[in-house]
Amino acid sequence: MPEIPAGLKWIPATDDEKMTEYLEVAFGNDGNVYIRENINPEKVVVTTDAKWDAFVLGVQAGEFDHFVEGIED
Repeated sequence: MPEIPAGLKWIPATDDEKMTEYLEVAFGNDGNVYIRENINPEKVVVTTDAKWDAFVLGVQAGEFDHFVEGIED
């Protein structure tokens, strides 16, 4: 598992100040993307910039919409 760089800028995946649990994403200078839960920051998932970009494009294209069918806002 890659070492988690110090000084990452963690970006919350929400702008809703009422949310107490959410994901945070950080982009390293090493070509990796780091993902964690704000309530469990010591557990970090690491992926590459290329895989992150493919995931984001898939979300934008609706490829994962079936995971949230029936969930109310």
